[in-house]
Amino acid sequence: MATNQVWRLKRYGRFVPGIKDKRGQPWKVFKTNDSKPEIVLTIVESGYLLILQGQESLDTIPLLCGSDSLKVQQKSDNLMLQVTVKGESRMIRMQFDGSSRAEAIKECSSAVEKLMEYLPVATQDDTPPPHNHPPTEVSAPVIQVANFTVH
Repeated sequence: MATNQVWRLKRYGRFVPGIKDKRGQPWKVFKTNDSKPEIVLTIVESGYLLILQGQESLDTIPLLCGSDSLKVQQKSDNLMLQVTVKGESRMIRMQFDGSSRAEAIKECSSAVEKLMEYLPVATQDDTPPPHNHPPTEVSAPVIQVANFTVH
């Protein structure tokens, strides 16, 4: 039996419609700091994505619910998820941790590889096009699709 892979997150946010925080924002944001345990993302073989801060579960997302219910996009060192359950939509954003931005991007890409075993993940390059290129020459986001067989 394979072990679950774990990725450290710098920040994790969940959009909560109708609720605003102290700054008037509808996002509930969790950060790792000295007084709080680290935030981790893990994908378990049974097909669930778990977000944990220490022993507390911040979120559990079923990955086998189908691509109509779950959309995932990678942009640099961030993953954005849109989950629709029973007609209700939730948005989630997580920023990966690393000793440098390049390492954080590598960690995010590693998590995307694992996620693609369950569903397609859109990737968006956040590098701006050169100034001398007209907008028609800018490529559209690449969508990577994992090939797998369900038995």
